[in-house]
Amino acid sequence: MSPRAPPREEPTGGGRNGGRASPLTVAAAGEPERCRVGGDALTPSGTPDGPPSWNHPGTTVVARPAFRPDTGAPYRAPTGRSALNIVGLLGFGTVVLLAMLLLHSYLWWRLVRSTTEPGRTRRRLTWLVVVLMLLPVLAILLRRTLPMDAAAPLDWVAYSWLGLAFYTFLALLALEPVRLLARLWTRRGPAEVSPSGARRDDTTAQPDRGTAPGGGAVREDSDVRLETSGAAQRRGGTNAERGSETQPMELEPSGARRVPRRLDTAAHREEGTAPGGGAVREDSDVVAAAIREDRDVTSPSRRVFLARGLAATAGVVALGTAGSGADFANSSPVVRRVPVTLAGLDPALDGLRIVTFSDAHLSATYGGRRFERLVELVNEQRPDVVAIVGDLMDGELPELRDEVTPLADLVSEQGVFFVTGNHEYFVDTEAWLRHLPTLGIDVLRNERVPIRRGSAWVDLAGIDDRTAARSGLPGHGADLDAALDGRDDAVPVVLLAHQPYMVGQARAAGVDLQISGHTHAGQLWPFDYAIRLDQPAVEGLSRHGDTQLYVTAGAGYWGPPMRIGARPEVTVVELRSPR
Repeated sequence: MSPRAPPREEPTGGGRNGGRASPLTVAAAGEPERCRVGGDALTPSGTPDGPPSWNHPGTTVVARPAFRPDTGAPYRAPTGRSALNIVGLLGFGTVVLLAMLLLHSYLWWRLVRSTTEPGRTRRRLTWLVVVLMLLPVLAILLRRTLPMDAAAPLDWVAYSWLGLAFYTFLALLALEPVRLLARLWTRRGPAEVSPSGARRDDTTAQPDRGTAPGGGAVREDSDVRLETSGAAQRRGGTNAERGSETQPMELEPSGARRVPRRLDTAAHREEGTAPGGGAVREDSDVVAAAIREDRDVTSPSRRVFLARGLAATAGVVALGTAGSGADFANSSPVVRRVPVTLAGLDPALDGLRIVTFSDAHLSATYGGRRFERLVELVNEQRPDVVAIVGDLMDGELPELRDEVTPLADLVSEQGVFFVTGNHEYFVDTEAWLRHLPTLGIDVLRNERVPIRRGSAWVDLAGIDDRTAARSGLPGHGADLDAALDGRDDAVPVVLLAHQPYMVGQARAAGVDLQISGHTHAGQLWPFDYAIRLDQPAVEGLSRHGDTQLYVTAGAGYWGPPMRIGARPEVTVVELRSPR
């Protein structure tokens, strides 16, 4: 079994080591009768209407219930942090809502509007998209209101859909050039149609002698009449005979013959096929209308067919990607062994194993057997030191007390150490920092401890998260100078800092190795490219001057329960002395 650290004294704020100057120890919230200072029982006092308090010379402790009697929600002390949380929540909620609106508007445009005709089906699919858009928003906004049992199914559905929607969006976006090329191809339309109804397949071929004004057929028809009239005159026929002989067989624009009609200037004018005749214009209008009708009917059907084909393709790609990502995220973490040579490391410490993981994000969708398996995997590496570099939980202590219990089973020669991440400041931080030592976990808050083998040692330092100073909690904030104050510069130091961003300060302070998490190695490709805009490294070992940085990919996930291109991992950092 691992050595258990003694119960930690309750942080009171201030001081280089997290303000642990007071020897106050509180056994459990809501059990004030068990509170003692140094071994002396506390004297109860207080008002009937307020929370009870216990007095001790130089110390006053105010006890409060673990849960509010009216709502059953965890009790929180009124601090200036509440206003910060409200402002942060509103800002975050606005950004999330805007992102959801833009994402789902595009999905509706491509998956609903482009693939359906106006009607009942389109309306129903539109409402479905609206409901799916609201699910992630509700999951975020109701995270602290709903009990864990009720939040779990909502979170699973909401965040799974969010991941699927994101990869559907990427797939549709990648298919936009295909859509554009296909539409340009179909806009070329059918072969050109002449007013006579004949198709023109080659504009360079000899023009068809159609019946359009100036076309060959009209001229031929006119020639027929003239030749017939001339023949009658040469035969010397009567006017009646000439009239009958000069009456031609008129041709329809399609080539069919009309019943001969008598040409009589006094009669109603025949709408013939001669140039200027109405039949030619009417026939041209009919053909043009037919072409327009063909385009109006055929093109939309082609567009719908194309849109449905691309939507189906994007759906298959997104389902395959999200499905494989869900399988990776919920599978056993991989074990990575990373040898790191530290200048000045005593040969007696060669091979020292620091087994580290981060970003478990215990929540409504992650915990239980999966977290137990993670602890077992850590123990299988026979660690000299276990380092948990932040973002352990995404919920309040009363909700996750059972989920975090497996940490008590961690086995280590030199102890288990923890530093806060940014998500520790989204919850009741102090409650968690009081609870973790009861599981045998030493919380390093801007301090360091020696890791020894015989007379040799290496310093292990830990600092608060980069965001701790903005949390509103007194005494919280990353302070590397305090953590390294008074150390022997000849002894190598390993720094635990949740965010890789802190490597700039670590380099300036002469830190030999920094171990971080936070990035999840991107978790969902291609977010790793966006992370590089804020962090100097996304995963793996890198060098920054004389300081080496290792960023672990994390063990859990946040948001969508999936990992794409970033397997969960447990890392064994093996310290090596120079040869």
